[in-house]
Amino acid sequence: MTIEQIVNDADLRSRLFPVTRRKTFLAHAGVAPITQRAVERIRMAAEEGASQEQETEALLREIEESRQVAARLLQADPTEIALVGPTAFGLNLVAQGIDFRPGDEVVFYPDDYPANVYPWMRLAERGVKLVRLEPDTLGQLTPELVLEAVGPRTRLVALASCHFLSGYLLDYRTIGAELRRRGVLFCLDGIQSLGAAPMDAAYCDFLSADSHKWLLGPLGAGIFYVRKERQDLLRPALVGAWNIRSPGFIAQPQIECEAGARRYECGALYALGILGMRASIELLLELGIEAIRERLLSLHAFLAEGLRKRGWRLLAEEFPEEARSGIVTATHDRIDLAAGVRLLKEQEIVVSLRWDRQGKPYLRFSPHFYNTHAELAKAVGVLDRGAFPGVSR
Repeated sequence: MTIEQIVNDADLRSRLFPVTRRKTFLAHAGVAPITQRAVERIRMAAEEGASQEQETEALLREIEESRQVAARLLQADPTEIALVGPTAFGLNLVAQGIDFRPGDEVVFYPDDYPANVYPWMRLAERGVKLVRLEPDTLGQLTPELVLEAVGPRTRLVALASCHFLSGYLLDYRTIGAELRRRGVLFCLDGIQSLGAAPMDAAYCDFLSADSHKWLLGPLGAGIFYVRKERQDLLRPALVGAWNIRSPGFIAQPQIECEAGARRYECGALYALGILGMRASIELLLELGIEAIRERLLSLHAFLAEGLRKRGWRLLAEEFPEEARSGIVTATHDRIDLAAGVRLLKEQEIVVSLRWDRQGKPYLRFSPHFYNTHAELAKAVGVLDRGAFPGVSR
């Protein structure tokens, strides 16, 4: 099956993505609908849990197979994958699990999504010096800007693989390779690109991502990656019967972690969510992440052109193509954006209304590969025809 087959076959598209039966969903950078494959796998597991047992040997095997699927997505080893979410959970495990010392420096971006800001801010309580990145353009974190902020006391750089508002796709490979050379740890919030662009975890030390955006999986199911060489360094901040060896369910005199990234899974896993996440990831892998990336760039270009012709200003206007993502964020000086969102909602078109730190509003469009050019044209047309206060016609 290919992306072209899906977008050109309305019946197939509606079977795989039931949301298309009644909505034009263009907000995958928020909380996205899950796939029908995820629905079916969750339903099957739930029915098995009701009629038999919730935890069976078969289920535990499937959990381990899900770990392998997640590893394929990240081009990692299964022993480097913990199946925990949400994104903030994994980021906090990094912030609280490293033995930071007073005077250590952490480089981060204060205009990132709050989940990737607060865990690092809190380190100031432990004497860590916070180094704040200040790009000229919202979200545009170039390798030059990031690496200039890195000094001899830098212990960790914590960034997002894609900015949640501007859609700027981070050149994590260039940054990661240089940080590795300098002996600096690198943590990625991967939620805004995982499933939308290829990701090679070898360029970072830690990565956390929930499945509810571009992975099209359930809320709360997630992936936490810890590079094998860093697992002794990153102390499990939470301990329990699942990640600490307890033969026969007997607590031992010494705390000894389970092998691999399981050491970060302290208790019962969100099994239904993990199985649903796996089903959606398998669909994405079947289609090919590179093909999804190309499709999203095509949708980005089509939508950006339609908005630009109607006087919208785009945050990604000056971004190079390699830094563009599936996110198209735009603003208009003569349009009431809140009214625009309401009008789109009346037409069953879903987008996101967001603001920058100065309070300026934006419409954030984030179509996925199964959206069509016709759907994007319809959304732009609704905005163009709407009677908004202050519009000159």
